[in-house]
Amino acid sequence: MVTREGHGDVARVRTGVRVVGAVLAAVLGASLAGCSSTGGKRAEERAKAAEQGRPAVSTPRWTFAMVTHAGDGDTFWDIVQKGAKEAAAKDNINFVYSHDDQAQQQAQFVQNAIDQKADGIIVSLAKPEALKDVVAKAVKAGIPVITVNSGSAQSAQYGALTHIGQDEEIAGEAVGTELTRRGKKRAVCVLHEQGNVGHEQRCAGAKKTFDGTLENLYVEGTNMPSVQASLQAKLQADPDVDAILTLGAPFAPTAIKAKEAAGSEAEVDTFDLNDSVARDLRSGALGFAVDQQPYLQGYQAVDLLWLYRYNADVLGGGRPVLTGPQIVTAAEAAKLEEFIKRGSR
Repeated sequence: MVTREGHGDVARVRTGVRVVGAVLAAVLGASLAGCSSTGGKRAEERAKAAEQGRPAVSTPRWTFAMVTHAGDGDTFWDIVQKGAKEAAAKDNINFVYSHDDQAQQQAQFVQNAIDQKADGIIVSLAKPEALKDVVAKAVKAGIPVITVNSGSAQSAQYGALTHIGQDEEIAGEAVGTELTRRGKKRAVCVLHEQGNVGHEQRCAGAKKTFDGTLENLYVEGTNMPSVQASLQAKLQADPDVDAILTLGAPFAPTAIKAKEAAGSEAEVDTFDLNDSVARDLRSGALGFAVDQQPYLQGYQAVDLLWLYRYNADVLGGGRPVLTGPQIVTAAEAAKLEEFIKRGSR
C-alpha cells in the first residue's frame, strides 16, 4: 500500500565520440541554464507573492471546503489547518473549514458544502460508514473529493481522488517494532475515541509487530481527569506495564501525570507532535513520538485539489499518499524545534 512521491528517472546518454559528447554537453548546459533561469525567476515570483499575501497563480477563485472530525482544542488539527490555509493562499483558494467530533454533524457539514456548490471537498473519514452516503453525493454532483488523515481503506471505494495521510496500521507496526527494539514487554494502548477506525488500526498494527503483550485501554477522551484516573488505575492494578502508548499529542502529558501518580516506571510514547511533546522528548519524559506530518496533510490536500481543477492531475495512482510514520526521538525533536514552535510540525 505504500506510495512514494514521484521522482523522474534521469536518462544517461553515453557516446564513444568525445566531440559529440562535448557538443551535447554544451547544448544541454545552455538549455538547462535557460530553464534554471526561468524556473528560478518563477520561484522567486511565487515566494514574493506568498510573502505579500498574494496568490501565486492566476486561476479562478475556487472554494474548497475541509470537514474534519477534530474536537475543540485539538492542536493536531490546528497544524493541518495551517498547511491548508497556506496552500490556499498560494493557490488563490477560498478555504472554508468546519469540524465536529460527531460523525452526524460532520456529514451535515459535507452536505452544506455540496449545497453551496463548493469546487472541491476535503474530508476525514474517522467513522467512514457515517459519511459514505454524503461523500457519494458530492462525487455524483461532480465535486472532486480528497480524503485526509483517516479512512485510507475507504477513500477509493467512496469515489475520492486520493487519500493524504499515513496508513494507520503501518504506523502502528512501526510503533510495535520500536517498542520491541527498546526491550519493552507489556504495553497499554490508550484509545481516546471509541469507534475511530484509525485508532483501532494503530493499536492493531502495534500489537502485530510487538514481541511483548499489548492491551487496549478505552478512555473518555473528552474528559482529561477521567483519562488520567482510568490510566492511573490500570497502572496500579498492573505494575508490570512498562510502556504506555497514547494516540494523540494532547494525551501524552496526561499519561505522564497518571504514570507519576501511580508510581509506575513505564515509558510513555505517543502519536503526533506539538510543543509540549517536543519538550517532553528532550527532557526524557517521553520516549518517542510518531509524526504523520499534519501540515503536509492539509497543504497537499488543497494543492492536489487545485492541481486537479487546473490540470486534471491526480497523485497516488489509486493508492494513499503517505505522510508518515516518522519515529521522532529527543535528537530529532531538537532538530524540528524551530518548525514545531511556528506551528508547522
